[in-house]
Amino acid sequence: MTRGVFVTAIDTGAGKTVVSTGLVEALRSAGKTVAVMKPVASGCERTVHGLRNEDAQRLIRASGMPLPYSRVNPYAFEAPVAPHIAAQLQGVEMEIPVIESAFAQLQKAADTVVVEGVGGWLVPVNATQTMADVAQALDLPVVLVVALRLGCLNHALLTAAAIRRSGLTLCGWVANRLDSDCLQVEANIAALSERLEAPLLSDLPRETDEDALRQCAGAINIEVLSA
Repeated sequence: MTRGVFVTAIDTGAGKTVVSTGLVEALRSAGKTVAVMKPVASGCERTVHGLRNEDAQRLIRASGMPLPYSRVNPYAFEAPVAPHIAAQLQGVEMEIPVIESAFAQLQKAADTVVVEGVGGWLVPVNATQTMADVAQALDLPVVLVVALRLGCLNHALLTAAAIRRSGLTLCGWVANRLDSDCLQVEANIAALSERLEAPLLSDLPRETDEDALRQCAGAINIEVLSA
């Protein structure tokens, strides 16, 4: 895996950051230098240094590299709403070439780059483009995070089909046992394994401790990503 990987999910709150930081740790354990990127983030907090997103900061900490925040997260918005709406509220028009430029700089600084998307695959970034267009512009293989809950089969299969239509490779997926009310978890994982046409990279347990969950994600099978 020379360029990097793009982490998406079936929806918001599915566990992208846990998986992304786990990937970073797994790659670092394999001797790689890893840059990180959260191209777009809403729900950022105002600080003395400007708007900051907690997920982006977690990625930077996992990377262990002195990465400029503005390069990791070129589009940061305060309102906790869909990013294109948050951008409108701040009078900003998101442009994919800006993201491409930041990504190119990150590539020069490390062996590989882990890029975490925002929301799901088709979240809008402006009037005509979505996160799928961002992933296409970066031309990265995709890891899909599936939060195991009611409706996940449909959402996961639709997302996988959209990734294929984008011309990108779904290089693997991660099962995240988030919902304690989800019934027939093993059957859901089996159904997805039969249908996604990509390897299951990790099966994350239902774990409330963030550090423990990240350690589980750090055991992800990165050999598949390098294939």
